[in-house]
Amino acid sequence: MNENFNVSSSPHIRDRIRTGNIMLMVVIALLPATAFGIWNFRHEDAWILVVVTTAAAVLSEYIYEKLMKKPVTVSDLSAVVTGLLLALNLPPTLPWWMGALGAVFAIVVVKQLFGGLGQNFMNPALAARCFLLICFAGQMTYFVYDGVTGPTPLAELKAGQAVNTMDMLVGNIRGTIGETSVIAIMIGAMFLLLMGVIDLKIPGSYIVSFVIFITIFGGHGFDPQYITAHLCGGGLMLGAWFMATDYVTSPITGGGKIVYGICMGLLTGLFRLFGGSAEGVSYAIIISNLLVPLIEKATLPRPFGKGGEK
Repeated sequence: MNENFNVSSSPHIRDRIRTGNIMLMVVIALLPATAFGIWNFRHEDAWILVVVTTAAAVLSEYIYEKLMKKPVTVSDLSAVVTGLLLALNLPPTLPWWMGALGAVFAIVVVKQLFGGLGQNFMNPALAARCFLLICFAGQMTYFVYDGVTGPTPLAELKAGQAVNTMDMLVGNIRGTIGETSVIAIMIGAMFLLLMGVIDLKIPGSYIVSFVIFITIFGGHGFDPQYITAHLCGGGLMLGAWFMATDYVTSPITGGGKIVYGICMGLLTGLFRLFGGSAEGVSYAIIISNLLVPLIEKATLPRPFGKGGEK
């Protein structure tokens, strides 16, 4: 048969860019935040937690796929991205074995048991972070900076205390390894935007809807310093640019991406202002992940010629 008439399953249009290329670009984009976090928390040996958590994610995927006699996919770097993102969402003082346990949970339970890459219904790194928060709440909420323990600036802001927004922007604050420096995070985000890996629909609608929510309900009106502190504090920027934009767990429709971003913005604002914790990004993204099928169903474009008046 002439090759022009071969019948095959979709997709029928393919691109030279592979999963491994995309994941490599994500790893490169995370390097500024990773490097700053390791330097910022050098006294806590944060690099050990980063290396162990990432290695545990890769090893978990390799061992599981070998045991299940499945093709080994560690070369696509998705496990590296999951392990690295999880590490960046952990406090630098967390025992390394807890990070490794979280990595195993992310890869085996959230990713592989649901079919592997492309089949997981929520972000594995954030699911593992929530798992560790439930299991080890004390260690997961213990923060140190320059040898001094205390609350994060976001917790101080929630308590009505004054915070230094410049320190929050640069990253000289308490927090998880990768969330402290907004400058480092935005360097990576700009790289992903320029390379076409992500677009502005999800992070843009997420951030804008969050700002509108805290402006209306935060009790400070449109206070630039208050808004900046909320944007720079916690995991909002890391989550908006690197985890909310995950291809597998986010909508593919243009309208769906905007609705998805709005859901995360509203939920984050709700959790931060009215919840018991100062943070809320992880839960907001995971809940929105679960809503993606409904969002896509509601925003799916109608095929040409259908849906008109009868």
